[in-house]
Amino acid sequence: MKKKVYIANSIPKYVEEYIGRSCDYEIWDGSSKITREELLKNIKDVDGLIVFGHKIDEELLNAAPKLKVVSNLSVGYDNFNIEAMKARGVIGTNTPYVLDDTVADLIFALILSSSRRVVQLDKFVRDGKWEKDIERSHFGLDVHGATLGIIGMGNIGEAVATRGKFGFGMDILYHNRSRKLQAEKELGAKYCSLEELLRNSDFIVLMTPLTEDTKELISYKEFDMMKNTAIFINGSRGKTVNEEALIDALNSNKIFAAGLDVFYKEPVDKNNPLLKMDNVVLLPHIGSATGKTRDEMAMLAAENMVKALCGEKPPTLVKEFKDIV
Repeated sequence: MKKKVYIANSIPKYVEEYIGRSCDYEIWDGSSKITREELLKNIKDVDGLIVFGHKIDEELLNAAPKLKVVSNLSVGYDNFNIEAMKARGVIGTNTPYVLDDTVADLIFALILSSSRRVVQLDKFVRDGKWEKDIERSHFGLDVHGATLGIIGMGNIGEAVATRGKFGFGMDILYHNRSRKLQAEKELGAKYCSLEELLRNSDFIVLMTPLTEDTKELISYKEFDMMKNTAIFINGSRGKTVNEEALIDALNSNKIFAAGLDVFYKEPVDKNNPLLKMDNVVLLPHIGSATGKTRDEMAMLAAENMVKALCGEKPPTLVKEFKDIV
């Protein structure tokens, strides 16, 4: 008898067909994101769940007593209650690697657009304000030859560093839980303390996962350490930054600008002061949002699901579950 899977997001037809060759499945076909209520209602008798964003907690586990595997359609898995899942014998997988270059491209889009005031000056032109040579107050900052500091030197961090080193001749500083000797050799990257990185970097890119240790890793003290010409980029998770401290740093010119793909609350609150600031570029959490990459992520999520339900080790099992598979 085939195992049953619920797919809580739209995926390409060929990925559906791949799952269907090994499992019975149902898929959410609504035009908007599935609600929590609808999700809980549809997983009562499933063995596997493919999902993005929803918390895998006691409530969901109680609603799905047969659940054996959750396949996250993302690299991050801060939505997993690891201990609760382990207690039920439920494993979790994610989709690393396939999106590294796509996210790194976007990080550099934020670096370039925030440093050269691309969004602000686009509006300046559209509003009919370009009537003479622009004034010095509209000038931006150079990217080439600057110092790039990366907090969280995982696969994406290394891809960002590679672009900075070989595309823009940047000096690379990094702070990480462990040293990356290959990156040091190939990119000339320098391992340093968080304080040293913050004080010496022209561009600071935050790429850490969200954990108890990294929640609000960057706050008032950290922004005070940065150069007043520094640009802060967050491509990790919104809650890795104290957003009030970021707003203060931008308002008081403690830093030059910021580029954000993530926010403390998502979707961002319409009254968030960041929305009214000229010195910040804002994106709606689109790091991996290209058609090719999202399709590849869906295929990897499906492979994880099928292999796990067929008694094989999934390709990208989350490390916390490796001791129970």
